[in-house]
Amino acid sequence: MRTKDRRTKVAAPKAAPAWMADLPVQIGQQYEAEIIGISHDGEGVGRVNGFTLFVAGALPGERALVRVEHVKKQYGYARLLRLVEESAERVMPDCGIYEECGGCQLQHLSYEAQLRVKRQQVVDNLQRIGKLAVAGELPVGRTEETTASDEGIVVHPTLGMADPWRYRNKAQVPFGEERGGLIGGFYAQGSHRIIDMEECLIQHEANDEVVARVKEIGARLGIRAYDEARNAGLLRHVVVKVGFRTGEIMVVLVTNGSTIPRVDEWVAGIREALPAVKSICHNINVKQTNVIFGDETRVLWGSEVIYDYIGDVKFAISARSFFQVNPVQTEVLYGKALEYAGLTGDEVVVDAYCGIGTISLFLAQRAGQVYGVEIVEEAIADARKNAELNGMTNVHFEAGPAEVVLPEWTRQGIRPDVIVVDPPRKGCDAALLATILELQPRRVVYVSCSASTLARDLRVLVDGGYGVAEVTPVDMFPHTVHVESVALLVRNETDAEKPY
Repeated sequence: MRTKDRRTKVAAPKAAPAWMADLPVQIGQQYEAEIIGISHDGEGVGRVNGFTLFVAGALPGERALVRVEHVKKQYGYARLLRLVEESAERVMPDCGIYEECGGCQLQHLSYEAQLRVKRQQVVDNLQRIGKLAVAGELPVGRTEETTASDEGIVVHPTLGMADPWRYRNKAQVPFGEERGGLIGGFYAQGSHRIIDMEECLIQHEANDEVVARVKEIGARLGIRAYDEARNAGLLRHVVVKVGFRTGEIMVVLVTNGSTIPRVDEWVAGIREALPAVKSICHNINVKQTNVIFGDETRVLWGSEVIYDYIGDVKFAISARSFFQVNPVQTEVLYGKALEYAGLTGDEVVVDAYCGIGTISLFLAQRAGQVYGVEIVEEAIADARKNAELNGMTNVHFEAGPAEVVLPEWTRQGIRPDVIVVDPPRKGCDAALLATILELQPRRVVYVSCSASTLARDLRVLVDGGYGVAEVTPVDMFPHTVHVESVALLVRNETDAEKPY
C-alpha cells in the first residue's frame, strides 16, 4: 500500500500585479528623489520620474537617494539612504530618542520652517478639499507661471511660541517591562513597542519627574507592568497632569485590576518624592483595548481635581476631563476666537462642543449670554462647576447633541448672534452644520484641530450662504505635524465686512 504524502506544500509566491511593471519606479531599486513637500504624517513628499514617494526624514528642498519599499498605483514609500542636497532648514534634533519615538515628527526642521509648513498645510486643504480660493496663493492645478490671485480667504502666518519646548501639561505614559524591570515612555513610531524615556522635551519638567519616581517606586514594590499580548500584569499607564499657573500635580495610576498591591506604600512614596502632588487617583481598565482610561476612577489621596487658568478664567481639572494640553497657546487660540466673535457685550453666543466650558467661559467675559452644549454629560457637569468657580452667571450649559438642543433653544426664543464650534478631529456633524445654516447667526467661529475636516465643513457653510473672511493657524503642538486653526465666517448678506 502506498503511503499518503504528508509533506507540507509551500505555496508559490504570488506574481506581482501587471500594473506594477508600468510604474516609473520598482520595489527594491534606488533612485534620486526631489523632495517637494511634507505630508500630513511628517514624511517628505518626493518625486521620481513624476511618481510620488513618501520618504520619512526628508525635507522640502532636498534631493535624496532613496530605496523604494512599497508601491501603490498612484504613490509609494521609500527609505532615505543618503542626502544628496540638504535643506538649509534642517537642524539637529535636541531629543536623544527622536528617531525612535513617534511622539514628534518635525524636530529635524527649524521652528520657523515648521510654522510655514503648518500654514501651507491649512492652505493646501482649503484649496484641495474645500475648493476654496486663498488670497495670494496659486489655485490648485495652475502652473507657477500663472499669477496668484489676490482674492480669496486670508490665511495668516501661523501663531507660534516664543519658546516651543516643555509646553505639554499632560503626559499619558504606557508602562512595560524590559529585562525584568519596569520601563515607561512612548511608543516607537508605528508600533506598540515602548521606548523607555528619562525626559521628553515637549513635556513639562514635572511630568518627567513624576514618571521617573513612579518607575522607581513601582520597581521597589515589585509591581508588574501590563502585557497587552498576554492580557496580564497590572500597571498599564501613568497619567500626569500639571497646572502651569498653580503648580499643582495630579497622578493617575491606570491598572488592569481593581486593587493595587501595597497601595498605601505607593501613595506614601509618591507624596514623599513629589510634594507638589495634590491628587493621586486610580483608574481601573480591565478591557483588552488601546483606550487608556476605564470607566471607574477612585481618589487614593488628596483632591478629586487640580486647578489651572486660561487667561483669567480658572478651571477644575479631573482625572478624565479634557483640558487643552498647551495652556500657553490655548490662551492664544481662544484669544483669536474671542477676536473673531466680535463681541460688544450684548451678544447671545452658542458654543457647540463646549466640553468642560473652556471656550464658553472665555467668551462669557465679553458676551451678554453664552449657551454651551455638549453630548458628554460628565463634561457638562464640570462646565457648570467651572462657571460657579468663576462666579459667571451669564452662561448656561446643557447636555445633548447640538443639532437637537439648538433648535429647542430657538423655540424658547434664544437666537444666537454668534455660534462657535470646536469639534473633534472628525469635524462637525452634518446635522449641526444644517442647523447652523437654518439658524443663520451673523457670525460663525470655527476652531479646528484638523485642516482637512475644517476645509470640508467650510465648503458646506460657504455653499449655505457664508463667506470665510480669514483663517489663523495656531501652533498648539510644536515639533509635531498637528496644527489648529481658527476661521471666521460671516453671513454674506448682513455684515458690512466683505468676506471672500
